[in-house]
Amino acid sequence: MAEVIRRLRVLIADGTAERLSEVTEAVISLGHEVVGEGSTLETVGEATAAELPDVSLVIVGEHSDRALDLIRTIVHEAACPVIAILDVQDRSFVDRAARIGIFSYIAHADDPAELQSAMDVSLQRFAEYHALEGAFGRRAVTERAKGILMERHSIDEQRAFQLIREQARRTNTKMVDVAASILTSHRLLPGAMEPVRSEGLAEPDDG
Repeated sequence: MAEVIRRLRVLIADGTAERLSEVTEAVISLGHEVVGEGSTLETVGEATAAELPDVSLVIVGEHSDRALDLIRTIVHEAACPVIAILDVQDRSFVDRAARIGIFSYIAHADDPAELQSAMDVSLQRFAEYHALEGAFGRRAVTERAKGILMERHSIDEQRAFQLIREQARRTNTKMVDVAASILTSHRLLPGAMEPVRSEGLAEPDDG
């Protein structure tokens, strides 16, 4: 059975008219939809926000600094992974682009199969990155909530964690949501010495 390939919305930015046409044809031949074709530095931010592409291709020719600015703008929108298509061999560009946030690069993109592979890998890395980023964010919220409980109730880290977990079970709520409500309650308290209460969070036993 032939593998079913997900139809993607692909934004193509920069490049000469000839290269834009070639890359566009390659993308369409793979069954994908091209959006924001030929976006420039002045329009790529708006195009990324409006078109919501699944992946962006930035054609890197002689003007590598402009390509870097394009990549930076798309990455800033955090909308999709960016692939650099290198029409020139420039290792320093690859290094700088990697620091900005490209997920992969390919040379010329004349082979549709290679282009499809690059998009598949980039989408997978993009999903993994955001899942990891989300996990770190959830961990940070929980750690901050534990710190608040430890300070306000003079308890150790283990007891603070138990309080959050017990509240989550009691209310059938995710621990990260309980932790977030503790942070919100803490920010809303009028005085630093007020006890922390969050949706009925139980006070620790004295005994």
